[in-house]
Amino acid sequence: MARAQGARAQMALAFETTYGTPPASGYTKMPFASTTLGAEQPLQTSELLGYGRDPQAPIKDAVTADGDVVIPIDAEAFGFWLKAAFGAPTTTGAEAPYTQEFRSGNWALPSFSIETGMPEVPRYAMYSGCMVDSLNWQMARSGLLTATASIVAQGETIATTTAAGTPANIALKRFGHFNGAITRNGANIGNVVSADLTYANNLDRIETIRADGKIDGADPSIAALTGNVVVRFADQTLVTQAINGEACELEFSYTLPTGESLTVTAYAVYLPRPRIEISGPQGVQATFDWQAASDPVAGRMCTVTLTNDREDY
Repeated sequence: MARAQGARAQMALAFETTYGTPPASGYTKMPFASTTLGAEQPLQTSELLGYGRDPQAPIKDAVTADGDVVIPIDAEAFGFWLKAAFGAPTTTGAEAPYTQEFRSGNWALPSFSIETGMPEVPRYAMYSGCMVDSLNWQMARSGLLTATASIVAQGETIATTTAAGTPANIALKRFGHFNGAITRNGANIGNVVSADLTYANNLDRIETIRADGKIDGADPSIAALTGNVVVRFADQTLVTQAINGEACELEFSYTLPTGESLTVTAYAVYLPRPRIEISGPQGVQATFDWQAASDPVAGRMCTVTLTNDREDY
């Protein structure tokens, strides 16, 4: 009897034409590090009296399908997650390399289906009506660069054979922390220890009464781009900005020697006034929990630009 192992697990993704209906073809094999995506249905304990001390049979509650997928930030596959989080990109370039520009503020976001497979059982779980609730990652000096996509799905279907066919493969070109840079108003920020970014769609689940227990959809509400920057305290530039309530432009970028790049530009970032603590003889650090807002000049909150050899998503 075969036992499931994560090393043999597979994941395939395809965007849907109709919400909640998995496409018959067009799947792409997605690299991932781990996933908690799944459906659960809790039991409600019986409240009835008069049947002795032993309880009656429990009642099934509503089905919830959601979870996180930890994914590498790479030059090609990451574009699928950006499309899911921001909407279809604007592509420029007559030939490779192409520039994909993902913009915040879209009212309609695409839904997609994800199939996770454990071929040795076999068990293939198809999650339809998936939408990205949030996308988060951290910038640091070293380590593996990954992002976490929080997903809300409509439902789960289990099968013993794959419904994704033979997914298209992707040539993996990962970005690393070594390829990262952070600028403020076009100039490099010095003494940055780490940074954290979270883009949230704040999905509103439409939990209507249905015979199958699924949700009717997930509508995006007010988006948010937040995070923090931890810096060694060396000057008053960021503190002065926070005290004055001014906005700045922050740009988080990665560039590979082969030309592929990923850039997140937040046009109007506001900083809170931080607590400056002296905790010992080591260097003093300050943490700025920043928030981005819509910029009247750019007409949006942020833009994510991905340059690679893929013509479209």
